[in-house]
Amino acid sequence: METNPSLTLLPESRLIDTHCHLDMADYESDLEQVLATAHRCGVTRIITIGIDLASSCQAVDLAKSYEGVYAAVGIHPHDADAADESVFRQLTELAAASKVVGFGEIGLDYAKKYSPKDVQLRVFARQLELAKELQLPIIIHDREAHEDTLRLLKEKGPFPQGGVMHCFSGDTALAEKVLELGFYISIPGIITFPNATIMREAVQAVPLEKLLLETDGPFLSPVPFRGKRNQPEYLLRTAAVVAELKGVSLDEVAQQTTKNAEKLFGLNS
Repeated sequence: METNPSLTLLPESRLIDTHCHLDMADYESDLEQVLATAHRCGVTRIITIGIDLASSCQAVDLAKSYEGVYAAVGIHPHDADAADESVFRQLTELAAASKVVGFGEIGLDYAKKYSPKDVQLRVFARQLELAKELQLPIIIHDREAHEDTLRLLKEKGPFPQGGVMHCFSGDTALAEKVLELGFYISIPGIITFPNATIMREAVQAVPLEKLLLETDGPFLSPVPFRGKRNQPEYLLRTAAVVAELKGVSLDEVAQQTTKNAEKLFGLNS
């Protein structure tokens, strides 16, 4: 990351990447360097997210292996077809690990429908129940499925441990509905894209106390890194745009979103 004084945090400010996929092959050759660079830039904690049973296992292993890395376990809607009670039992066992802090990512994806809609709905509902049983906050994937996602969250709620709408790219009306559930809204690098006008309006409307930040690495690199591998250090780019939209300093965004993530995921300060 090039030197940029405007993207330098004060020593007391830190960022948490609340959603990254460190188990993916994109990081296999230089993961330790990626983590070290992130730490130097002030991104000192990362939650690595499971999307199927194998990646959930890897997420737990990574959390055990690296300081500052935490894990979430769950079955992504793309992989709902492969989920059954045996898988859910294994997720339950994984969730008992000391650094598992969330259940996800889970939800619905009607854009690609890699798994049939009825299967997605059934698996999402089951995982919402399981997350409540495990007393873990939920990490929600919602792509072109707002109505069904919100309906199931209302039907299966309330969720005492809370949750977050991951990789939010919706409008202010959707953001308000998410906030009504008591959930946080997580902002990815999409906010830096020139055409993200509707999303920027939503971020302006959402209180900073309800925002989280994420890379969704290795995907969705912010400007000026679009098309390249996303990595936790780039979270500063997203934070800087949020700071501009909210009319506050980068350090205020870092400090408040860190408090938010600590509260939701039960992380030590």
